[in-house]
Amino acid sequence: MYEFLSQNQLYIVLCVTLLTWLGIVWYLIRLDKKIGQLEKQLKKD
Repeated sequence: MYEFLSQNQLYIVLCVTLLTWLGIVWYLIRLDKKIGQLEKQLKKD
């Protein structure tokens, strides 16, 4: 296992970075939907 990690360090770092960015994008999309719902609710009232 240690040999695999030492030989593929670049791919591991790229995967962790990609997962981090995907998490940020997912959070922002979810936040945008919630804000949109609140805006619709405020316009309705």
